[in-house]
Amino acid sequence: MYIQWYPGHMTKAMRMMQDSLKAVDCVIYVLDARAIRSSRNPAFDKMIGSMPTLYIFNKCDMVERSDVAEWEKYYRDREELCVSVNSTSSKFRAEVVSKLLQLNKAVIEKYAAKGVNKTVRALVAGVPNTGKSTLINCLCGSKRAVTGNRPGVTRGKQWVRLAANVELLDTPGTLPPAFDDEVRAVRLAMIGSVKEEILDVAELGLEAVKFFKEREYKPFFERYSLEDTSGEPLEIMDKIAKKRGFLLNKDNFDYERTARAILDDLRKLRLGKVMLDKADE
Repeated sequence: MYIQWYPGHMTKAMRMMQDSLKAVDCVIYVLDARAIRSSRNPAFDKMIGSMPTLYIFNKCDMVERSDVAEWEKYYRDREELCVSVNSTSSKFRAEVVSKLLQLNKAVIEKYAAKGVNKTVRALVAGVPNTGKSTLINCLCGSKRAVTGNRPGVTRGKQWVRLAANVELLDTPGTLPPAFDDEVRAVRLAMIGSVKEEILDVAELGLEAVKFFKEREYKPFFERYSLEDTSGEPLEIMDKIAKKRGFLLNKDNFDYERTARAILDDLRKLRLGKVMLDKADE
């Protein structure tokens, strides 16, 4: 499945972030816990280079704790600082602030030696719909950033104060200018980080079926009462459409409606807590 979506506002956003990096001390890189590898933007990785970065695995309540732990170990082994959070809970605030201060310890001590209380400024970045703005609002304890359960809500810079000595810069979600990895593109689309209007939803649904079949993911087949899990992904999709009564007429299945049902079940955890990117893959 070929996916390409890079509207003009993302080009503008990348330029804005390039300029903003000059005014910050570090980066908070928000990744969706369901697709940690896929939700890293290679273009932004290149842009931030060696700048101090705190990786936040957001929406950790939507995946199994054991799966997140594998990713935490993966990042620790590479000496990358990370923290797993659920952006709808403020209980992670102290840990995030602590990690930010740890990340910026050297520069804080440098200013302290001159008698100056350094305010740490962090740029918050991530692909669309990773929950950046919701995370900021939750950490700050009030609605400071514009939010929405769809990609492309944040369009401009928004500075907010997290603590007495920590300020955050919210930025628009940006995708890579070109998807070199088709698997990553599909997985981002599956979790809702790509606008559905530009997608072939039926084909995306078929990709989801293919994913669950390859993983031999039992809850998926149980959800649709499929005792026979053999056959090609399209045959399995046919079975789901037939069981749900998603028909265009007696001879044709409604693949788009079937696909939307599968994707909705995935995103609303009716298929269980699914992590699309495993650390050991």
